[in-house]
Amino acid sequence: MDEIRTIAVVGAGLVGQGWAIVFARAGLDVAIYDARDNAEVVIRPQIERAIADLGAGGLCDDPTALLSRIRFTETLADAVANSDYVQESAFERIDVKREVSRAIDAALPGHAFVGSSTSGFPGSDFYADCVHRARMMVVHPVNPPHLIPLVEIVPTPWTAPEMAMRARALMEDVGQSAVSLSREVPGFVLNRLQGALLDEAFALFAEGYATAEDIDRTVRDGLGLRWAFMGPFETIDLNAPNGLADYAERLGPMYAGFAAQRQADRGWTADAVQRADAERRNILPPSGLLARRSWRDEMLMRMVKAKKDLPS
Repeated sequence: MDEIRTIAVVGAGLVGQGWAIVFARAGLDVAIYDARDNAEVVIRPQIERAIADLGAGGLCDDPTALLSRIRFTETLADAVANSDYVQESAFERIDVKREVSRAIDAALPGHAFVGSSTSGFPGSDFYADCVHRARMMVVHPVNPPHLIPLVEIVPTPWTAPEMAMRARALMEDVGQSAVSLSREVPGFVLNRLQGALLDEAFALFAEGYATAEDIDRTVRDGLGLRWAFMGPFETIDLNAPNGLADYAERLGPMYAGFAAQRQADRGWTADAVQRADAERRNILPPSGLLARRSWRDEMLMRMVKAKKDLPS
């Protein structure tokens, strides 16, 4: 990270704000550009609250110093022109991504490289017209990135391999947990895994096997406890006397039967979405969403702090 000192964050919604905190927490200078009117007036207080929460949660030693490393710029070019790395977190719409990517491309210094926070668009969908596309890729975080460290690095067909390696090194240097994909796939790894679970959850709910709350409970108090510190391959490796291959031999046919059943059309039906939403709103009215998100962030901070003390 010696040669990377200044980060440009383009787009400062919740994800962009989290990225600014990630980089500033690692001691880097961060320049934020957001296209909204009065962006600094609107966004800085939100960043200040998030940093204060980190301090209260024991995850930030000096909130004042962290905040001092974050500044706002009047134009995108002002943020990008002096950067070593650009994290683009603009609105998740393909035409916006293309426009912003071209603007970043025009102002990008000769040594700098770019990552997009897009949740599912392949980078080739919006980098194709960029002169510097060999230095551009997807660097997709989990929201909020300053509390959940995972980041997916997804090269385009034009991304230079050394740039993807450099992005991974940067992410690890700033405290994120990086995974590298060999090539593009829609949704990347995280959202495809999440999507598979959501598809099955909606199908089980739509077909009346369990309530939304009990399906949530199954993950929260069952699968999620292991998944907080182990992935699915390690989980099954430890769940059979002789490891993963033994597990596959014992239970593979059962899972194959589940897979065959899933070939039926079991999408997120409008009726299931409406009923699941009604169940959630009965548990948590719209007026309680903001407070519950704050509770979620507090729980995440406690878990992050606890995981730091776990043996590897």
